[in-house]
Amino acid sequence: MSLNAVAHLNFTGQARAALEFYQSVFGGQATVVTYGDFGMPAELPDATKVVFGQVTADNGFRVMAYDIPGTDGPAAPAAPATRRENGTTVTTERFFLSVRGETVDEVSPVWKGLAEGATVIEEFGPSQWAPAFGMLTDRFGVTWIVDVAAARS
Repeated sequence: MSLNAVAHLNFTGQARAALEFYQSVFGGQATVVTYGDFGMPAELPDATKVVFGQVTADNGFRVMAYDIPGTDGPAAPAAPATRRENGTTVTTERFFLSVRGETVDEVSPVWKGLAEGATVIEEFGPSQWAPAFGMLTDRFGVTWIVDVAAARS
């Protein structure tokens, strides 16, 4: 399966739940720590609660997730907006992540995993430009495109 090399996502107090969810979808290993694990200064709001980490799938795909320090609450229900900040994606404009595989069998489990609690924008199925295609916004407000690579001529 061919996936984005790294996806950087920021959350408002939900990074731990997001990392656990993405590990259940993509498999592989999860690393989850808090700022407090590194002795961050006490003046940083809620340092011991701010979570960051990553999921590394067996195929090398990584999802890196961070909490925004000092905030705690639900993620925005709509697809997030993003900006780049010191190499990390922070939410300010529409953001899409892509999962592409060579066969329907390869991407179907990913689609089913991401679809749990998601808003489906376009059903996963045959399309004009790919043997299968679908788009959804997962439970954390991240929009994913899942498709099968078009046959090469």
